[in-house]
Amino acid sequence: MSYRRDHRGSRSALFDNMDALEAGGLRTSSSYSSGMDDHDNEKTVDSLHDRVSFLKRLTGDIHEEVETHNRMLDRMGNEMDASRGIMSGTMDRFKMVFEKKSNKTICKLAGYFVISFFVLYYGIRILLYYLYS
Repeated sequence: MSYRRDHRGSRSALFDNMDALEAGGLRTSSSYSSGMDDHDNEKTVDSLHDRVSFLKRLTGDIHEEVETHNRMLDRMGNEMDASRGIMSGTMDRFKMVFEKKSNKTICKLAGYFVISFFVLYYGIRILLYYLYS
């Protein structure tokens, strides 16, 4: 990760000295000797080689990130499918419970019990608050 961050700052270095190149090749001048042209050519080739290797590493890093994200998304999709299966099973069970008349009565009784418990709990709590304040 830090390797990629180190190279992010040097992205502008990829395009340094691009004015030295023209569409048809390197600029040539009649005043330079052939030894200077060879030296300039080697320098330019080395510079291009460095840029190409940097781009190759950068695309490799991007490829690794994409593969990592694809694996994570696949796992997430599989987990969502499993959750969907569990939820549909739970809903089927609820439907079976509410289809029978006796089960509806038991569920209503349990609901009334829970509601009465909360009413009594908060009623006693309010009563104790007024008694001790």
